[in-house]
Amino acid sequence: MKLIDRNTLKQKLQSPAAPTLVEALPEKYWRDWRLPGAKHLPHDQVKQLAPAVLPDRGAEIVVYCASATCQNSHIAARVLEQLGYGNVAVYAGGKQDWQEAGLPVERGEPVPA
Repeated sequence: MKLIDRNTLKQKLQSPAAPTLVEALPEKYWRDWRLPGAKHLPHDQVKQLAPAVLPDRGAEIVVYCASATCQNSHIAARVLEQLGYGNVAVYAGGKQDWQEAGLPVERGEPVPA
């Protein structure tokens, strides 16, 4: 499984071909706050929701969860790979690492696209 660190993720998110960010935590945590632009895909609902949330199986996807000790992102990434998504990475530091670096977050209800 590919892992991605915060600095690499920041660089990728600033590029024109930014990856799709996916949070693999339960909804209450995603609604509280999330990385900017992240989509919600709980680790225990990947099989059911992935086709709607992530229609492009060739897109670059970065999955994260709460912290380096949280396994939700790894579980979700494995299921995505089993479903045929070919470019999946895990940001293992997750929300804790992002917030400790003082990076921007989105809070509350997401704005519809």
